[in-house]
Amino acid sequence: MYLRFAPWKLVVIFITIAIGAFLAFPNVLPLASQEAHPTGALKLGLDLRGGVAIQLEVDQEDLRANRLRQLSRDIRETLRAQPSILTGTREVAGDAVLVPIRDAAKLEEARERIEKLGAPVTGAIGAPRSLTVEQRSGNILAVSLTRDALDRLQADAIANSIEGVRRRVDAGGVNEPNIQKQGDSRIVVEVPGESDPARLVDLISRAGVLTFNLVDVAAIPGDYVVGEPSGGRVALASNDLNGAPQVVFEDPIIEGADLQSAAQGFDERGVPRIEFRLNPVGASRFGKATQENVGTPFAIVLDNQIVSAPVIRSPILGGSGVIEGNFSIEEAENIAIILRTGALPAKLNVVEQRVVDASLGRDSIEKGLTAMIVGLCLVVLFMLVGYGLLGVFAVVALGINMVLLLGVLSGVGATLTLPGIAGILLTVGMAVDANVLVFERIREEKRSGRSPVSSIESGYSQAMSTILDANITTLLAALILFFLGAGPVRGFAVTLSVGIFTSMFTSIVVTRLMIAYWIQWTRPKHVPI
Repeated sequence: MYLRFAPWKLVVIFITIAIGAFLAFPNVLPLASQEAHPTGALKLGLDLRGGVAIQLEVDQEDLRANRLRQLSRDIRETLRAQPSILTGTREVAGDAVLVPIRDAAKLEEARERIEKLGAPVTGAIGAPRSLTVEQRSGNILAVSLTRDALDRLQADAIANSIEGVRRRVDAGGVNEPNIQKQGDSRIVVEVPGESDPARLVDLISRAGVLTFNLVDVAAIPGDYVVGEPSGGRVALASNDLNGAPQVVFEDPIIEGADLQSAAQGFDERGVPRIEFRLNPVGASRFGKATQENVGTPFAIVLDNQIVSAPVIRSPILGGSGVIEGNFSIEEAENIAIILRTGALPAKLNVVEQRVVDASLGRDSIEKGLTAMIVGLCLVVLFMLVGYGLLGVFAVVALGINMVLLLGVLSGVGATLTLPGIAGILLTVGMAVDANVLVFERIREEKRSGRSPVSSIESGYSQAMSTILDANITTLLAALILFFLGAGPVRGFAVTLSVGIFTSMFTSIVVTRLMIAYWIQWTRPKHVPI
């Protein structure tokens, strides 16, 4: 049974080997030819290829200010709900949002509505709420975040920033970045193959907060401090005025969350610009605002900088538009990526940046290849000396295993790192384990006087359960490393997991196929083992 192969099984085996060889082939081509191949070669990680390593830190002041501004807008919406409670101008002062209530009789109702915004910090019963509301003189409610809420805000900011940075870096077309948390407020970003740290820093450190705000044409910019809100308005530097300030209403018409898509494009003169489309809710809100404010300029604000401030000539009801601002192609593309992937919770400050020299990678590759060749030679020697002709079959299968392993890693776009090379070395050592178990069982059956065919059949059937148990437990360990580990640990787990599947295929199926053909063609009187 174990030495018989149906025709369809033979077809599957040879097709599998052919596909693996096709996917692995680019790895032996020159670099220029690799790029022309349909699949491409195996990617190299930062420790082998070189690249950029950046350490970022969440700006705590910006994070708190952003949350308070959002809280101010949430308070406006909840107090506008019917029955409406009239307020004076809301202001963010220090660590609190000050909300003047015009009708003292509605002060308590306003407090109750605002307190409902302060959901518990966690979902647990009795968990502390996220807001405190205090009454101050002049019918003013001061709304601030609790310490528990601030701690949770920072933890969420790190998690959201990691995901936001990952989307931006992936959208930028770089290969397999390693992005992970360090400490309570820092993020480490490693990007293999990147040679321009300034471009990368600009791409991932900008908060990417986009708003459309109406311009207050009656306000005098000199009466305001740039960047500091006052009386529901704020003065911001404008690109249209060569950096001179314009005053806009603090409450935006729409925000970045209302964007459905953004892409770099060109106008009729070939000048780069950013083309965007709003989601249905944002399109409706923007359309209504432009209907009510024809003839008034509105500012397109990105990270507290007015990119442009066009005048509303007619209602904009289509839900799409463009952002123009004398961009270069690269700048427009980077801004489009930032808008498309969403704003970060706060600015990310660069704590450290360094460029890793690719020459270090070449040295590591040479040492890794040397270790791999030495290990492979020792395994080959052991199999040939210990098992003779059957050892030759195992060595041939080991070579096919290496081809399939490289093919799978190249095909799925995996990145090879030093721990990945260690995983391949371990796979080389483990690849013949199944053969050793089978061959030892065959040797025992031969000593008991069985025929060659019976010995081989019995060897495979009796060793199979042990082989499966050993490989399944190793695979489970590799999967745990993959899901619980990060960066280099996951690279090791990937190569080890793939190696388990390829070695199982070659050591059980391919080796058995070669033995079957050998028996069929030579009709041996005994097993040479």
